[in-house]
Amino acid sequence: MASYLITGSSRGLGLALVARLATLPRTEVGTIIATARQDNSALLTEIVNASPGRIQMLNLDVTDIASVDAAVGAAERSLPGKGLDVLINNAGVMDWSPTGLEGMDNLNDMFNINVTAAHLVSRAFLPLLRKGNKKTVVNISSTLGSIAMADGFKSMPVPAYKISKAALNMLTVQYAHQYADDGFTFLGISPGWLRTNLGGSRADLPVETGAEKVMEIIRNATPKQNGKFMNIHLPGWNEGQGAGRADQYDGKEIPW
Repeated sequence: MASYLITGSSRGLGLALVARLATLPRTEVGTIIATARQDNSALLTEIVNASPGRIQMLNLDVTDIASVDAAVGAAERSLPGKGLDVLINNAGVMDWSPTGLEGMDNLNDMFNINVTAAHLVSRAFLPLLRKGNKKTVVNISSTLGSIAMADGFKSMPVPAYKISKAALNMLTVQYAHQYADDGFTFLGISPGWLRTNLGGSRADLPVETGAEKVMEIIRNATPKQNGKFMNIHLPGWNEGQGAGRADQYDGKEIPW
């Protein structure tokens, strides 16, 4: 039974990941720790109440070191004598800058939430992850952070988001290099363009599909994939059908 902790669980992909994990057999998925900055999600509360004792809710502001440290202590108490198997750094935000770089005035905010926070959380949970069996850390990234694919997304006015996700990818690689000998698996995963508050109603895929496909990658992950940037696999989208853009949900490694 693997244990999971997900940041940003009150909505969007984080919420869908918690819901997806709750449908998997207890022989495969044990304790699920859903964290969020505020306890304001009625749907998350409903999911937690439907799985008493299996899903734990924790307050966690990923940008606040004291909050992160408190969450580590609470997670340890939820996993008495055991380690954490999988950490999913999902919390993130997206900018909107119709005038492009001229209007990009929130780069520091994007980095703080999308990059620095993933570092703070990963670093703090390393001791608990070392005691786990899977020792897996997943950073939810995006093909928008791929420099090689940037030309295909040049019309999307979210420059700070693109830059921050490229930086998150490098953070993933740095962790992968440093902790490879300790048996860790650090992965960047692009969940696809999802219909969430962040992705908008015009996005390619329902959030439930993204959660299902992300979990397929995580469940099959091995240390051989340490440091990889992975795409979800969705048959029928392999020829770049994603709204005529660069998305190809082919399940392969994404170019940096």
